[in-house]
Amino acid sequence: MPESINHPRRHMVLGAGAALAGSILPLSAFAADPLKVGLIVPMSGPFASTGRQINAAVKLYQQKYGDSVAGRKVEILLKDDGGIAPDVTKRLAQELVSRDKVQALMGFGLTPLALAAAPIATQGKVPMIVTAAATSIIPQRSPFIVRTGFTLAQVTAPLAAWAARNKIKSVVTFVSDYGPGLDAEKVFVKNFTEAGGKVLDSLRAPLRNPDYAPFLQRVKDAKPEALFVFVPSGEGAAVLKQFTDRGLAAAGIRLICTGDVLDDDLMASIGSAALGVVSSHHYSAAHPSAANKEYVDAIAKMNNGMRANFHSVGAYDGMHLLYEALKQTKGDSDGEKLLAVMKGMSWDSVRGPVSIDAATRDIVQTVYIRRAEQRGSEVYNIEFDQVDKFKDPGV
Repeated sequence: MPESINHPRRHMVLGAGAALAGSILPLSAFAADPLKVGLIVPMSGPFASTGRQINAAVKLYQQKYGDSVAGRKVEILLKDDGGIAPDVTKRLAQELVSRDKVQALMGFGLTPLALAAAPIATQGKVPMIVTAAATSIIPQRSPFIVRTGFTLAQVTAPLAAWAARNKIKSVVTFVSDYGPGLDAEKVFVKNFTEAGGKVLDSLRAPLRNPDYAPFLQRVKDAKPEALFVFVPSGEGAAVLKQFTDRGLAAAGIRLICTGDVLDDDLMASIGSAALGVVSSHHYSAAHPSAANKEYVDAIAKMNNGMRANFHSVGAYDGMHLLYEALKQTKGDSDGEKLLAVMKGMSWDSVRGPVSIDAATRDIVQTVYIRRAEQRGSEVYNIEFDQVDKFKDPGV
């Protein structure tokens, strides 16, 4: 009889214990779950160099600092969006957040792609670290966006001021016809004219399948003292070749540009056509610091001699931001908690000192004025002037 009475009771106790264990196990399992990062970049198409650089930097960061932080293994889910179709980027972001349960998104080669993914980050409350796309408005499209790359306005304004100081009196602007190009055009025109310069014309080339020749002929006919150029990374070689072939250099027209045009990854293909060209940007593979030399050497060693460029540095710092945020949250990947500690964070990057503006979630950094010069058998962008702690000025 006692056995028949106590047996159900024993089952009740065991059942309660099992239920308690069940309530505890997911918590302990959660702590050990990998933190998944959806890395969306163009690994194919016209902007594939951007994807290769970003992917290389992410791999290097994990090789140097490990693939775990704060008790969480960091798992990278690489997705190729082709670089030109916002609907593809949006679909990939949606799949990563809803199906793969990523706790962070990263990458985004061009502005239209970052803007397409922004609502997904907001809906999923997932931090979205923009390492490449450079239109000023991007962080405004989602409270979960933080940028570790740069903005076109940020690197253009110092060049406009430099041009005016160095007695360039007339300019034609020539940009790719999409967000960053329009930012660059507007900021250059504003800053250059306010400093007393004259803009003779403003030309815009289509982003897809551009033919630069007719635009450069118009520049030659206008006879400015200088041509200001922005085209996205990957297009600089074509612009420099046609600038030379069309006789603009021979006609005495100077070329000045943002650093995208003289992308370090493409300098070998641009070659001597770049010599003497002055540009402004936030990073050069020739940046004179021990940390940068180590970084450039490591990227080259891991990638068959590839020269590190600015997109790689944006991604390397994106990984740093994520790792440091996870350390501060003690491994908690809640999106709002991660964003809270990312705001205002500062560190010494291979490009120089950087910080994340707490109000805008945009990067604050040094902008360098550089001149393309021969160094041994190669051409590098050599820094000779700089503006410290420069924020995105907006447009």
